[in-house]
Order: sequence, then structure tokens, then C-alpha cells
Amino acid sequence: MGKLAVAAITSLWVIPMSIIVNHIVPEPYMDEIFHVPQAQQYCNGNLRSWDPMITTPPGLYYLSLAHVASLFPGMLLMNNTTQSFSEACSTSVLRSTNAVFAVLCGVLVYEIIRFLGPNLSDRKATLMALVMSLYPLHWFFTFLYYTDVASLTAFLAMYLACLKRRYMLSALFGMLAIFIRQTNVVWMLFVACSGVIDFTLDSPRQKEKQNVNQDLHQNVDRKGATLRSNLRKRKSDSSSDTRNRFNHGEMISSTEDASGLVYDIYALISTSWKMKWSLLFKFSPFVFAGAAFGVFILWNGGIVLGAKEAHVVSPHFAQIMYFSLVSALFTAPLHFSVDHMRSLFQKLHRNWPLSLLLVLVALIAGFASVHFFSLAHPYLLADNRHYPFYLWRKVINAHWLMKYMLVPVYVYSWFSILTLLAKTRRKIWVLVYFLATCGVLVPTPLIEFRYYTIPFYIFMLHSSVRSSGCATWLLIGTIFVCINVFTMAMFLFKPFKWSHEDGVQRFIW
Repeated sequence: MGKLAVAAITSLWVIPMSIIVNHIVPEPYMDEIFHVPQAQQYCNGNLRSWDPMITTPPGLYYLSLAHVASLFPGMLLMNNTTQSFSEACSTSVLRSTNAVFAVLCGVLVYEIIRFLGPNLSDRKATLMALVMSLYPLHWFFTFLYYTDVASLTAFLAMYLACLKRRYMLSALFGMLAIFIRQTNVVWMLFVACSGVIDFTLDSPRQKEKQNVNQDLHQNVDRKGATLRSNLRKRKSDSSSDTRNRFNHGEMISSTEDASGLVYDIYALISTSWKMKWSLLFKFSPFVFAGAAFGVFILWNGGIVLGAKEAHVVSPHFAQIMYFSLVSALFTAPLHFSVDHMRSLFQKLHRNWPLSLLLVLVALIAGFASVHFFSLAHPYLLADNRHYPFYLWRKVINAHWLMKYMLVPVYVYSWFSILTLLAKTRRKIWVLVYFLATCGVLVPTPLIEFRYYTIPFYIFMLHSSVRSSGCATWLLIGTIFVCINVFTMAMFLFKPFKWSHEDGVQRFIW
């Protein structure tokens, strides 16, 4: 078992499913009607052509050129109908670009899991990587020519390189990710911040020094019990593998420690100042990439390339509410089990004054978000081919009270996600994750589950789900498979027609 097994098993469903989709839906569908012709223009050598309806950069098209170029010699030998490079850029071949990236995604996920959990067995790491490869939004768009799979692949490569402290390579992958989808600049900043936190606070020398400081800090407030707890933590820390520094938050912080976040911020600022020249040198590639993106924004007059009038940046705070619930439902065994709910409420009860205040603030923010910042984009209201269309009409707008009744569920989902992350990561890292998720989702007026993929993967990679048993992973995998079977069956075998437009329509995420 290992990365070769992940690649082989992933290929076992990617290849036959791609053949089926290309046989039943051979023509471009939905956003493919923009992406496929644009890529074919590039195949014809028209690199200056651009469809003004395309909103994302041309990174995927250049990657497809490289992909087709690698296949072209074999296609000439095996297929007499393919006489030129442009003829090789058919819809099915362009879609196969994402099939290759899907396999690579599985391998990258496996590598990240093994790095974050060096004590995990190969069998469990393989199982986890395969289950994450079945994540419904990622799995479905593997078989269509969209930017999502390539975007996730570039992000995972960027993150893995940063975890291994290969910052130049990480920044290069970050620039590639931005070249595929420009909102990935937020995730590049997240990766850079994560790297700074690791480099300054969780390096072996800083870690040893910080354990002593943390003991002194906590002993002032909690004397006896805290001292015994910290001694146990220090003993465990000294015997652990140094690669477990990414689980440092589990050893020194807990949800009931109100000073944990403040301490992390203070430690990060003070340590970063002392190491400022070293940090500036090591993370300068990210600074350069960010500056280059800033120049692009000034040149383009905004973040969106085309169809700017339909993608105006709008404060859509309800979007982060939807993300929390959707992510929690996809991994329901983690968030809605009796043991987890009991543990969560016990932690809130231990420090109930602060917990009560946090819950009230979260509820108020949630109600304000859905009341004042709940947007209904024209695309959402007019297009009944997408599942969010039905969720908006049949669930969120089923009754005027419904969107308010869902707020406690949103808040619980966020508390659950952040609590699981805080078990394995520092509080400041969790805060950066939350802010990055908001930075990507809040400005987006359209409810689109595809935008949730990267933050969902980060949660799955870092949450305490890594310590869950194989049964939990198998249950989550079963949920994914059931959703995938349903959505793909609806897409392939339940077509319908619009009265006002010719052609066959299909249900899609």
C-alpha cells in the first residue's frame, strides 16, 4: 500500500467513468462551452484569442497543451483520423487532462497525510487518500473540463512543498494555482502564513523554548492542576518525532484555554521580529508572487477577467454559513455523532462564561449574515440545472423563518470544524484558516459548492479525523460513493429539455 496503490486504485474508477461520460455526453456542456473552444483555439496556435465570457486565467489551457503534446505521438500511431495537433484537442482528450490531475491529487493527498502523520500505517494513509479522492465535488468535475481539479492539484503541490520547507518551489506552485484560478491567491497567502507559523513557532529550537515559556505563562493562572498537565505534555513532547510539530496545537492548547490565541499571536509577532531578515529571505518568493498578482489587479481593473458585470464582488457573509453546513453534512459521522457532540458541549461547559459569550456573538453574527448579507444571484434563480437552485428554493426559502432556523446549525457546524482543527493545530493557525475561507467565500455572490473544495480538503487533512478509526473513514467513503452514484446517474440518465431553448439539459453540481 502507498502512493502507487492510491494512483492505481484511483485510475480504476477514473478511466472507465471518463469513458462512460464521454460516450453519453460527447459534446461540451455548461461551462465547457467556453473552456473547450478556448483551449482548442490555443491548440490551433491562436494564443492571443480570448473569450470575454471566461472569468478565470488561461492556466488550464496551457496545461492541456502540454497534456495533448504528450499524447500526440501515440495518437498519430494509433488513430488514423488524427492528422494534426488541433484535431487531437477533442473534448474527450481535453477532459482527460483532469483525469490525470485527479490521480495526481490522490498521490499528493497521500504524501501530505504521511507527512502530517508519520506514525500512520501505509494502509490507513492509503484509505484516507482514496476516500478524499471520492469527495463528491472533486470527483464529479474530474470528468468534465472545468478548472477545479487542476486548481486543487496546484494547491496541494504548493502546500506539500511548504510543509517540507521548500518555499521557492511552493511559491512557484502558488503562481501556477493563481494562473489557473485567481482566487487561489488567498490560499497562497494561507500557505505562506502557515509556513511562517511553522518556521517561527514550531521549529525544534523554538518549540523547546516555547514549552518552557508556555509552562510559566499557564502556571500563573492555573498552578497545581495545570503544572501537572504541562509536565505530562512536556514529557510526551520530548519523546515524539519532530515531524509531529504540526500537531503542536494538540499538546499546548485546548478550546477552553482563553489565553491560547493571545499567546500564539504574541509569540508569533515577537519571534517573527527577531527572525525578520531570515523570514524575509525564505518567504520572499511568496512576496514576489503576491506583488505580481497586485500588478495584475491594477492592469485588469479587478480580479475577474471576463463577464465582470455578472461577477461583481459583493459582501456575501451567508456563504461561509453554507460552507460550514455543507462540509459538516459531507462528513456527518464526525460532527453529529453522540460522542463528539457530548465532548463539544463538555468543553463549552468547562469555561461557560467565555463559551456563552462566544456562542452569543456567533449567533448574532449568523443571524446578521443571513438577514443582511444573504444574496440570490440571478444565475442561481434562473438556472434549474444546479443543485443549489433546489436547495435555495426548497430548503432555505421554504419559509421565511427557515433561513433563521438554520443559523444554530451553521454555528454548531463551524464550532465543530474549528474544534476538530484546534485539536491538531495552533489556535492562530485555525484563525488564519477561518480568515482565508472567509476571504475566498464572502466576496462571491453566487452560491457554488465548487468553491468549497479547497477549504474542505484543508479541514480533512488537518482535523482530528486523522486519528479516527478506519470504520469512520469507511463510513465517510460510503457517503461519498452514494452521493457520487446519485449525482452522476442524474447527470447521465435524467436529461430534460427547456421549453425556451433547444438542446438537452442535465443536472449538475
